[in-house]
Amino acid sequence: MSVRELVVLGTASQVPTRHRNHNGYLLRWDSEGILFDPGEGTQRQMLRAGVAAHDLNRICVTHFHGDHSLGLAGVIQRINLDRVPHEITAHYPRSGRHFFDRLRYSTAYRETVGITEAPVDADGVFVTTPSYTLEARKLSHPVESYGYRLTEPDGRRMLPDRLAAHGIKGPDVGRIQREGSVDGVSLADVSEPRRGQRFAFVMDTRLCNGVHALAEGCDMLVIESTFLDEDEQLAVDHGHLTVGQAARVARDAGVRHLVLTHFSQRYSDPDEFERQARAAGYEGELTVAHDLLRVPVPKRR
Repeated sequence: MSVRELVVLGTASQVPTRHRNHNGYLLRWDSEGILFDPGEGTQRQMLRAGVAAHDLNRICVTHFHGDHSLGLAGVIQRINLDRVPHEITAHYPRSGRHFFDRLRYSTAYRETVGITEAPVDADGVFVTTPSYTLEARKLSHPVESYGYRLTEPDGRRMLPDRLAAHGIKGPDVGRIQREGSVDGVSLADVSEPRRGQRFAFVMDTRLCNGVHALAEGCDMLVIESTFLDEDEQLAVDHGHLTVGQAARVARDAGVRHLVLTHFSQRYSDPDEFERQARAAGYEGELTVAHDLLRVPVPKRR
């Protein structure tokens, strides 16, 4: 049975708190696991969340500030300690390759697993698999930063009443999906278009074109909301978003489920993030993330 869910490992921004670890997010997408922004302490958070090194297939780093990348050393060493048998690919801004190398080889360990490095240096699709594409968009932050978007190919939804009306049943259902027609009945006669799911991950950034492009039409948007709206100038100065800005992006993009995260340690009331997001006009599903939370990707329409 396929599982599509977000496992939240950490939700703090620059400074962790007693209740919030540095960043870390695992997207389970059917048989694959994509780890985003492993900040300090991610290896331990994986243990607490029941996530194993064997669950990882890709690591995506948005940028090389410590709260988004210092956990790489421990995660990579755990991958090697556990002798993960399958390929793991790491994506990160090409301009930060020296940081990745330093973290990957920060201490002595026995390297048993070859991690494939595939840095990102431009907007656009950079991974294509049978089940999804991965796209990057440059963001606006004091260091080079990219957001990521996963898109499932569009498909077809079989319609039982039309199948019955055309006498298509049993093995012929699979055959018409594979071949496109059976005994003069086309796939279009017994199905309808099914839109592929879309997921986006947007961390440290000011408002920019990349944010809107990543969010457009997403089923789930995971986005930083470091500051409350009254601290908008701080957000602009430091290259971040407010909760109201993040919510308006989601509203205008038609996002179905908005996940807010990356909160400044200055705030003690998480409910205020929900209040301000709703005040900004976002009416879809809304999650103010906390550590070790599991959030299902919305079912297909």
